[in-house]
Amino acid sequence: MFKKKKNILALGGGGARGLANIGALKVIERHFGRENFPFDMIIGTSIGSFIGAAYCFGKTPEEIEEKAISFEWPNLVDLGLHPTGLIRGSKFEDLIRETVGEKSFEDFKIPFALTTTDLETGEEMLHESGNLVKLIHASCSWPGIFSAVEIDGKLLVDGGIRNSIPTKAAYESGASFVLAVNPGFCVKSQKVSNILIAFAQSVQIMGEELNRYQSAAADVVIEPKLVNIDQLDFDKAPLIIKQGELAAEEKISKIKRKMRKFW
Repeated sequence: MFKKKKNILALGGGGARGLANIGALKVIERHFGRENFPFDMIIGTSIGSFIGAAYCFGKTPEEIEEKAISFEWPNLVDLGLHPTGLIRGSKFEDLIRETVGEKSFEDFKIPFALTTTDLETGEEMLHESGNLVKLIHASCSWPGIFSAVEIDGKLLVDGGIRNSIPTKAAYESGASFVLAVNPGFCVKSQKVSNILIAFAQSVQIMGEELNRYQSAAADVVIEPKLVNIDQLDFDKAPLIIKQGELAAEEKISKIKRKMRKFW
């Protein structure tokens, strides 16, 4: 029987920027240890769900980092016609299965949940059971780019549309203390010269504003400095992870101080 949920770690999304979650986990484990992991639950959104699931199954941050560094975006792209996206996502689903296997939510060493969004109703979904591989796939599937994932009659897409940082889901899950990792978005000062740049910049601006409100609700927020690094910069994985580590170290004293009153 798991103990009552109280301290929850919320891992935000952000494509390649979300690899900063790995650095944050490295610092938390360094200061508290795996056996004394201070969180009763991890909730992940988008790539935060991928990283969080791997960690909750028992993989070390270093093992997850090794996998992340080997990511090659072109190898995950399988173009195909679909009403909801340009990329089918079967290659990405294979990567998820390769990382977490065919395990289920019941197999987690640390309780874990992830968020998705129902594309047809706009409903924000929090999952603590179901087909884990497909749910992680859905949580990472930005509509229009990746195809929606049909699960139990619902078309599910990226949890980041409604919960780019799952602080709300954490409190609804019974948290009294929430530590959030906010990888942020990449709003650049640039000349907008075509429709693709206009679309990308609009998404970044909207995402940054959403993140500002969602991170404000957390008790402590880890915010890595990821200047001019966008969601597709997987080739910068070592730098992104290091920035997540540095940002977490900056907040570790505050995390310990804030958490002390909940122990």
